[in-house]
Amino acid sequence: MDLARASRRGRPRGCVVLADYLPLVVLFVIATAFVGLSLLVSARLGPSRPNPTKRAAYESGIIPEPETDIRGTRFPVKFYLVAMLFIIFDVEAVFLYPWAVTLRSLGWYGMAVMGVFIALLFETYYYVLRKGGLDWD
Repeated sequence: MDLARASRRGRPRGCVVLADYLPLVVLFVIATAFVGLSLLVSARLGPSRPNPTKRAAYESGIIPEPETDIRGTRFPVKFYLVAMLFIIFDVEAVFLYPWAVTLRSLGWYGMAVMGVFIALLFETYYYVLRKGGLDWD
């Protein structure tokens, strides 16, 4: 038997049959139908009693006033700093998932490398805390 051509169900290696994706497509259709049906049922059966208080804009418990409208003003730099810190620590999570999946095959070397990576992230977090990057005063 030629091992280069042997694979599942006798098909040549690299050959993709769309029937292999049928369970995934069925799951996607069922999930989409469930979400759509849930939204439709809640819209039809849920109470709808709109009033001016419910329609008013709500911004963290503060009633928005025209002079505090952000269209003509600039955001404080603190917002951008927090956003960048979120991205940095979110990228850390992106690197942790593949590492966790392949940890057994990486052995102690993978553990040591990830330990250094996490130590550097904690050092960054500590630096940001010391510099007051997360203080809102």
